[in-house]
Amino acid sequence: MRLHRLSITAFGPFGTNQEVDFDALSSAGLFLLHGPTGAGKTSVLDAVCFALYGAVPGARQSPGASLRSDHAPLDLPTEVQLELTVGGRRLEVTRSPAQPRPKKRGDGFTVEKAQSRLRGYDPERGWHALSTSHQEIGEELTQLIGMSRDQFCQVVLLPQGDFARFLRSDAEARGKLLGRLFDTRRFAAVEERLAELRRGAEAKVTAADERILALAQRIAQAAGPAGAEATPIAARPGEPGLAEAVLEWAAIARSTARERLDIAHRVVARAEDRQRRARHALDAVRELARLQQRYEETRRRSAALEERRPEHDRCQEELDRARKADRVAPALELREEAERAHRRAADALGRARAQLPPDLADAGPDQLAELERRFRQELGGLESARRAEARSAEIDEERDRLERESRADDATVRDAEVWLAGWDTVHAGLRESIATAQEAATHAEQLAGLLAPARRRLEAARRRDTLAAALRTAREELAGARERALAAHETWLGLRERRLRDIAAELAAGLVDGAPCTVCGSAEHPAPATEGDGHVDRATEEAALAAHRAAEETRTRAEQALGLVRERHATADAEARDAQARDAETGDPAVAEPGPSVRELRDTVDRLTAEHAEAHRLAAGTHAAREALDAAEREHAGRLELRQEAERRAAARTSRREALDREQAALYDELTAVRGESGSVAAYADRLTRRVELLADAAEAVRAEQVAAQRRKEADDRLSDAAFRAGFDTPEAAAATLLDAAAQRDLQHRIDAWQAEAAAVADRRAERDAREAADLPAARPSVAQGEFETAERLLREAASGLAAADERCGELARLSRQAADEVRRLGPVRQEYERIARLAGLAAGTSADNERKMRLEAYVLAARLEQVAAAATARLQRMSSGRYTLVHSDARTGGRRAGLGLHVVDAWTGSERDTATLSGGETFFASLALALGLADVVTEEAGGVRLDTLFIDEGFGSLDDQTLDEVLDVLDSLRERDRSVGIVSHVADLRRRIPARLEVVKERQGSSVRHRLV
Repeated sequence: MRLHRLSITAFGPFGTNQEVDFDALSSAGLFLLHGPTGAGKTSVLDAVCFALYGAVPGARQSPGASLRSDHAPLDLPTEVQLELTVGGRRLEVTRSPAQPRPKKRGDGFTVEKAQSRLRGYDPERGWHALSTSHQEIGEELTQLIGMSRDQFCQVVLLPQGDFARFLRSDAEARGKLLGRLFDTRRFAAVEERLAELRRGAEAKVTAADERILALAQRIAQAAGPAGAEATPIAARPGEPGLAEAVLEWAAIARSTARERLDIAHRVVARAEDRQRRARHALDAVRELARLQQRYEETRRRSAALEERRPEHDRCQEELDRARKADRVAPALELREEAERAHRRAADALGRARAQLPPDLADAGPDQLAELERRFRQELGGLESARRAEARSAEIDEERDRLERESRADDATVRDAEVWLAGWDTVHAGLRESIATAQEAATHAEQLAGLLAPARRRLEAARRRDTLAAALRTAREELAGARERALAAHETWLGLRERRLRDIAAELAAGLVDGAPCTVCGSAEHPAPATEGDGHVDRATEEAALAAHRAAEETRTRAEQALGLVRERHATADAEARDAQARDAETGDPAVAEPGPSVRELRDTVDRLTAEHAEAHRLAAGTHAAREALDAAEREHAGRLELRQEAERRAAARTSRREALDREQAALYDELTAVRGESGSVAAYADRLTRRVELLADAAEAVRAEQVAAQRRKEADDRLSDAAFRAGFDTPEAAAATLLDAAAQRDLQHRIDAWQAEAAAVADRRAERDAREAADLPAARPSVAQGEFETAERLLREAASGLAAADERCGELARLSRQAADEVRRLGPVRQEYERIARLAGLAAGTSADNERKMRLEAYVLAARLEQVAAAATARLQRMSSGRYTLVHSDARTGGRRAGLGLHVVDAWTGSERDTATLSGGETFFASLALALGLADVVTEEAGGVRLDTLFIDEGFGSLDDQTLDEVLDVLDSLRERDRSVGIVSHVADLRRRIPARLEVVKERQGSSVRHRLV
């Protein structure tokens, strides 16, 4: 990294713009940055740090502090611009902090946001913008430089006071600084990860032990009394030996449970034998009791049967008489049916005579038939009068129809006149609807022309947002490709440099005795060079070069891909803007207004779509409006025609009504002569019809009553004859003895029941075992039942005990298998825990295997400190004329852990002592050597980034002339390979020794810088 130019405006003590030409200062290799105290020497370095990282060094970045100069005019903004070369690229970075500025309108101030700009230089394109994003610029520069801000401030801006404190500080303070510079957080993370793994493994072991203990508790519950007799487990979760103790305890519980199971089997066998004997005794007593009870019941039933014998005889006699009376039943039913038919005929005759005139109340059937014949003849002569009356009714209906038609035509005429009165207004409205629909169609075409470009802009905005994400991805890929290309380039350069250092050995490998050397031409080769450690051959260098070129090609492709994505993004962004917005753009992407968002364009498209749909809907009504106009015109012509037709029908109805009136008058005279007192011919005919029907009904009723009386007399004769033949004195006696089928079935059932009971009693009295049981003493089933229940209870208790013992053995076996499975699963978990615990203890420095009790991070930092001490010693020996050497010490002091000790070895005395015993001057050049050594190691750690510009801040006033010369010689040696060193000091003697100077002048209106190059 090389600094070329620095521009400072209104920054810190500088009230105006100040330019620093590092190219001119670096031409001498060593230059001095001097000035009075408070002039702003350190502010120049702060400006460099601010340009690169957007912040000043941490010690001067106090909360609430402002970077703006109090000497600057209000209209002059604060800005820092740095031009540098890093990673083979020429860049210009410009930064402005957040600062107040006068408002453009009105009084007062407003806060201007912080801004950043990054430009790159290309020989063909010149300066071109790369980015305006704080984050992108910070990531780009950090990747190119390869160091964080803290590392940069320690390596490039060497603060002597910090390293003097570093020399005198304890191991903990050194660890904090080294950890910040070398970023050993990953090793601390390894320690924490190992500790976390140890805690996790320990938790797994504890959880497995707790599961085993839980199984032990369940085994104790399942074992019951056997578990209480065993010795309890004393081990706790996590302690070794717990699993073996649980398995041993479970085996004892299983053995005890099996012994109790054998005892339970023997108890159940004895209980079953006793229950079997009690069951047999109970069955025998119950059978004896049953037979004795059966014999006693037979005696009771026999006595009851004899008591019911008279009733049985009576039922048998009553049933025999009823069966004789059944032979008279048909004649009785025939007599009753004839009696009912005669009563119905007499009732019908009475009703028929009641409707006849009094003079016909006693008339016979012949007289009534004669009257009926005469009335029927008179009814036949009314047919002509009926036709005349029907025609008169038709005339009345036709006149009513003509009246209805007249009223309907009048309504039609009125309706047509009302509709025709508003025809002009309706006609004008329909024509206006057609005009409105045509205008909507025109508007719909205009909106369609606007909607298509709006949709294209919406699609372009969506592509723009998608390409924005792709643009960020391409930038990240380019940054990674640049970093890999830089690493490959540095690797190739390092291998090439190592090969060039050992090129003599490579040439010596081709020497042949007697053949001239290709370098010196001598045929003798007394001391050919040999290959040293880490020799690099030609193939290794060419492989590194090929990797470097491949990485460069990858970076080129990434840049091309980024350019393509940028071009597509810009195209999509331009398409997303309308013509007016594109005309208003300034052409500078850094200040261009952002394009419309997808949401805004989607709202516009939705609005145009809705308006187009509404206009299209209105335009779609054109055809309907035209059809409505045509329909209205057709209806207008139809209503005119209907009114004319109604007027013609009214004239025809008038002539028809007059003809009907004349015909109705002629019919009226004819009907008046026929009707008489009746209202109509039909009414008169109805009267004659009713008379005919009454006479016919009365004649029929007289004949039916006479027939029914004759049949009743014949039935009486047949009944008397049937009763005599059945053995009854009178028909009434036979009727009294007659029983229905249900009564006869009831008597038969009672007779059958008595006979069945008599047969059953006779069968029981013949049973021999019941008679023999009756001779024995009375049975006692309750006693036998009690003995059986006692045996049953003892058997249930024994069976329950056996089941419990068997279940206990099964449960103990199952739980023991589970415990054995858990113990087997615990084995690998415990081995893993012990392995992780050993690693975690070793990394944390608490293990006995870690003799020096050093943490892993401290061990890594100790290796880095050893490298720093070795690099610092190379310069310290030159500064101290070979007297002092810095060495790393890993010895423990007091109760603290070892690893980060730093001692100085005095060659004059041969003793090793603490760096805190050095004098002020010795401390300065020792800290300077340490700072330079640390810068070399950090640079190598950061990827070997070449640092062509270094700054050393203060401390030279404590040196004598000889030591100062030696220190300056060491610093002057840093100019090798075109490296420049800037010394920040106010020591006057340095102005004499260093001709190239940058002077910072302190003035009332603000500090300024002056270049002294002579």
